Amino acid sequence: MAIIDTLSLPADAESAAILSASGLDYERVDADGEGFVAFLRSVSRGFLGEEPSADEVESARRALRSRRLIGVFDRAGVEPDAPVATVDSWPSELTVSPGRVAPLYAISAVTVAPTHRRRGIARAMLTGELRTAAAAGYAIAGLTVTEATIYGRWGFSPAAWASDVVVDTRRAHWIGPVAPGRLDFVPRESLPERVSAVHERIRTQRPGSVPGWEGRWRGVAGLTPDEKDGRKVRAVAYRDLDGVERGILVYTLDEGSGDDYTSHRLDIRALFADGDEASAALWRFAIEHDLVARVKATLQPTVPPVQWMVSDRRAVTATLTDHHWLRVLDVAGALTSRRYAAPLDVVLRVDDPLGFAAGTWAVRVDDSGEATVEAADEGRVDVEVTVAALGSLLLGGVRATELAASGAVSGAHDDLAALDTAFAAAATPLLDIWY
Repeated sequence: MAIIDTLSLPADAESAAILSASGLDYERVDADGEGFVAFLRSVSRGFLGEEPSADEVESARRALRSRRLIGVFDRAGVEPDAPVATVDSWPSELTVSPGRVAPLYAISAVTVAPTHRRRGIARAMLTGELRTAAAAGYAIAGLTVTEATIYGRWGFSPAAWASDVVVDTRRAHWIGPVAPGRLDFVPRESLPERVSAVHERIRTQRPGSVPGWEGRWRGVAGLTPDEKDGRKVRAVAYRDLDGVERGILVYTLDEGSGDDYTSHRLDIRALFADGDEASAALWRFAIEHDLVARVKATLQPTVPPVQWMVSDRRAVTATLTDHHWLRVLDVAGALTSRRYAAPLDVVLRVDDPLGFAAGTWAVRVDDSGEATVEAADEGRVDVEVTVAALGSLLLGGVRATELAASGAVSGAHDDLAALDTAFAAAATPLLDIWY
């Protein structure tokens, strides 16, 4: 299915009517218009940030110009042109299995001012976004979350996890591969292009991944006006024996506590590697860096490979967190978008209180791993699943037999086991950026 540009989509009329009855206006915001500054201030306030400077406003305008911005306005307030709630969306892609991508309705910047809580604003905004996405033909919506208790009420559920990794370098003697290529420092100004090039090659091979964008890579490089540590950012690139740049490590260094000058902390802002060789070279560089006692990295695989590359695996600690939340809007569109690991013949009943994905579906996977999904009658139902659980199952990072313990999935054990076998991911789902 072709990706539909969300800039062409109006504010949801039903949500506008609901909010209007409460004295609120629900409107599109133009990134090039006068209202953008107030929109950005409201977003920053919602995420407990500082007031944006003029340079930060222009940087954000450049990054958000391609997005559909929505604000909720209380015209009776002291600042009638400052939204009391915000959301933005844009067309993206989701890697659903190695080499396969599906259109993704990406959602971000969801805020509600603490002065306007419990007035149904978030419900109207998020339901409006889902109606807009479904009407535009998107089968899947997604977001990353700061609070895990909010988005389940709209049918979102975690589909890809990530680890925050800390390595105690004084215990982590390197025993991993010795890469044959070379490492070089590269200028910070070149990082957006370099990081993008490597990330584009790897993101289509890892389920759960989405493409980055210029603003994201400029932030990683410390080149945005709001970046306080921009001058600390350093980077090395790995080139293989053919001279191809296969990996990039972006990091900062901070002094440790006390008078021990050898106890610096190396914070990894990005480590993207096209292949095991580049990954080993970059991790070895970080762990063996002079005067560094700890290496920290976020958004790493759930079981980080680096733990197998050091002599003491307990020198590596990984804290798991849910990261990529998905919402299925079209069961047939979502389930036929990916490739499967084994044949399957099962009838699913999907419970969706909001109605988008509700129904009974015959799911058949052939020997080549391709699925057909058709609406079915109520005569046979093998597995019942909530729409949230279906989102978690979609990429193969969660097992139906395990979700059954929560009541989110029910069915005979053999049918659930067949789901697990077919849905098994060729690579563990991972989202390695925020969006």
